[in-house]
Amino acid sequence: MEPVDVAFALLGVGALLAGILPRVLEKRPLSMPIAFLGLGMLVFALPTGLPTPDPLRSPELTTHLTEVGVIVALMGAGLKIDRPLSWARWSSTWRLLAIAMPLCIAAVALLGWWWAGLVPAAALLLGAALAPTDPVLASDVQVGEPTDVEDSEDEVRFALTSEAGLNDGLAFPFVYAAIAIASVGLAPSAWLAEWVAVDVVYKLAAGVGGGLLVGWLLGKLFFRAPSTLRLAKHSEGFLALAATFLAYGLVEVIGGYGFLAVFVAARAIRAAERTSEFHSVLHDFAEQVERLLTVLLLLLFGGAVIGGLLAPLTWPAALVGLGLVLVIRPLVGWLSLRGAPGRPAEHWVISAFGIRGVGSFYYLAYATSKTDFPQAELLWATVGLVVVVSVVAHGVAATPVMQLLDRAGDRTRESTETGAGKEPVPAG
Repeated sequence: MEPVDVAFALLGVGALLAGILPRVLEKRPLSMPIAFLGLGMLVFALPTGLPTPDPLRSPELTTHLTEVGVIVALMGAGLKIDRPLSWARWSSTWRLLAIAMPLCIAAVALLGWWWAGLVPAAALLLGAALAPTDPVLASDVQVGEPTDVEDSEDEVRFALTSEAGLNDGLAFPFVYAAIAIASVGLAPSAWLAEWVAVDVVYKLAAGVGGGLLVGWLLGKLFFRAPSTLRLAKHSEGFLALAATFLAYGLVEVIGGYGFLAVFVAARAIRAAERTSEFHSVLHDFAEQVERLLTVLLLLLFGGAVIGGLLAPLTWPAALVGLGLVLVIRPLVGWLSLRGAPGRPAEHWVISAFGIRGVGSFYYLAYATSKTDFPQAELLWATVGLVVVVSVVAHGVAATPVMQLLDRAGDRTRESTETGAGKEPVPAG
């Protein structure tokens, strides 16, 4: 039995299940990520001859596999949000990004250093890697397909989708700070000025500006070009990948944050012709590709867990990771949403469902491929534990919690009749 043949069979089974499971598991307290994580653990525990996945030995391969998964998910997230961008309408998002995420990074970094015994660079990397809400594994609590109704989204799903779309790019400056500390030392004089000028100001500006430009140009090509070149007329979904790789690649070439550019480009494409059915075509193709990539990544992650990824874990590090999922994120998320649109129950759900996943693996793999980090094995073990706990806990809870909110009529969405700053209208 050749391992490559087993791999083909496994991928075939995975792709088939990716088409079946979303329908079978619908409205059940179980998620597709749980199923594929379990399948990966089962397959790699059997004597199949498949090599054990090890992100520590292959950080660059891990970086690129997770990179593709994240950017495709970001394109899908940007395309499916119906709510137009504005300061008031995106109030929950800004609060989660500007308050909750930095506080999560600071709390995890502090506990990682003080309690788990990590050196400062490793502690900061742990906080930065675990801070973003994952766009790949959070589909059960995100908005659905694009519609032509601006006010169709409840506050819970909108906040989690928009947060996941933006915070992957906004966590990058903290990752670069950790890399700088690991490379040149903790003294701010050795890295702070360049970090602020390049990693914060320039890269963020290039990500937003480049994403807007690419999205604006593609919007013109999709919806405003002469009839023979107007790509929206042909309804070819693979153009979602063209937009994804174009925005990401061009912005990365000029040194900006490609993750941020992909989401911004998707929002610019959506704004170019808000009611076009072509957005659904693009979104559906991106979602299908994302689902296949999710299957692959979860199978490999399950194999890595079976292969000993969690073996270096210590009790203090485990408690830091569990503290993030069970205490830190829910608490700081709830505090950041005080005064935001929505009801208290919605705020608690948004805060509790900060799902950790593929983005955390990307940041960890990226940083460890750029410089040597002390205690890298402990970092991987801690992040692996957090993702396992998040996949299982959030996967089991997502469907019943959302159903409970729906039955209670306790969801809030924007209403054009209320106007900005007025009391939101309950959905349902």
